[in-house]
Amino acid sequence: MSIGRRRALEAAYATFALFTLIAGQFWRNLLGWWGFGAIALIVLVGAVWLWVSLRPEVPWRRVPKSTIAFLLVATLSIIWSNYPASSALGLAILVATTFTGISLALSLGWHGFLRALSSALKWVLALSLLFELWVAVFVREPLLPNFVDYGDEKVPMAFYWSRALLFDGGPIEGIVASRNLLAMAALLALIVWGCMLASGGMRRAQGIGWLVVAGLTFVLTRSATVILVSVLVLAALGFALWARRSGPEHRRRVYTTATLALVASVGLLAVFWNALLDVFGKGEDLTGRIDIWTSVTGLASERPVLGWGWIGYWMPWADPYGGLAVRNGVEYLQAHNAWLDVWMQLGVVGLIAFASIVAGALWRSWFLAVDRPRDLRGRPVDFSALAFVPLLALVALIGQSLAESRLLVESGWLLLIAIAWGTKRRQWSPEPLPPMPPARPPRRHAQPESRS
Repeated sequence: MSIGRRRALEAAYATFALFTLIAGQFWRNLLGWWGFGAIALIVLVGAVWLWVSLRPEVPWRRVPKSTIAFLLVATLSIIWSNYPASSALGLAILVATTFTGISLALSLGWHGFLRALSSALKWVLALSLLFELWVAVFVREPLLPNFVDYGDEKVPMAFYWSRALLFDGGPIEGIVASRNLLAMAALLALIVWGCMLASGGMRRAQGIGWLVVAGLTFVLTRSATVILVSVLVLAALGFALWARRSGPEHRRRVYTTATLALVASVGLLAVFWNALLDVFGKGEDLTGRIDIWTSVTGLASERPVLGWGWIGYWMPWADPYGGLAVRNGVEYLQAHNAWLDVWMQLGVVGLIAFASIVAGALWRSWFLAVDRPRDLRGRPVDFSALAFVPLLALVALIGQSLAESRLLVESGWLLLIAIAWGTKRRQWSPEPLPPMPPARPPRRHAQPESRS
């Protein structure tokens, strides 16, 4: 196989894998669980093929040790798990997702990973809008997933694939069957495409067009959760830009202001909490989340050190998850907070390991974004907007983790691992800038970029 064809195949696989991890519910709704299982197996086999084909070097100093620690705690939890068989299944899914994320991040390099993520997000958003348009024009009523039969019983609206509300201005769920997940995909797209456009990595007309698609999708989801997350992302971007301009010797003001802003924000939230809920149309129970958090906290308190055993997304046949979080006839299979979920499943020990993954990735992402990059000879080169992507994406994931447990499964976990391992590698192994789009003259760089 020629090098060109092999690279095209690698890019196609990476796009397909990331699409599947972002829009797993699309495959489940379309093909059922057996069909989704076949797709997931293809993704895993592809990750193995990619690793064997490219054989990325992984020196021990480039390995985020916190990932190993978390996987070790999750593995050992089978010993004390309240549901060992379900823990083994959850662990297999966790390991497979972790390996896929590492394979993509290290085999393709950070810029190759970003290009694949960009392509996957295009497919997710474009298909979501076309799907909602098809439902609104031809189906004209809420649409259930394939391979389900509820008989004559009343079906909660949360069970529908689409509620056919496109012409009503939303909220739309898209192919992912969730407005919060679709809004998160749109926010990630705004981050990735905005940075690519600013760095010259996308043609101007194409980049603006896709940003419009992402913005339109974001608005139509009407997701209060992701709107608040986007505020955090904008704040992180503002402080990162300030830190770049200030330089390392003048960043104390940046950190002091950021700390004061955080304290002030918490205070304002406490004072205007009820008003904020009214603005977003939320009840005092945050759409049932407070009841779920109370139940989860109670269970976590019973086994605070080591937890009940790893499971990932809850499996309703495993005690105590069956019926743990039910609201309006809908059984939710997550704690709606990744941190509480980890505490309940792996206790304080697992929570420390998980926090170490997040903190380490955030620390490295911040300095890779704000420190001036250097070339292979150690000489400073120009900043690149692409250096903001790991930081802003991670801030978005952390913000989402306060209201959803998505950070522990599928795209959330894969992106966390990819950022953690990708940023660790880029501390030691500089990467050149990606090639510019062929439709415009390439910019001339004196030396390849090393850290952004």
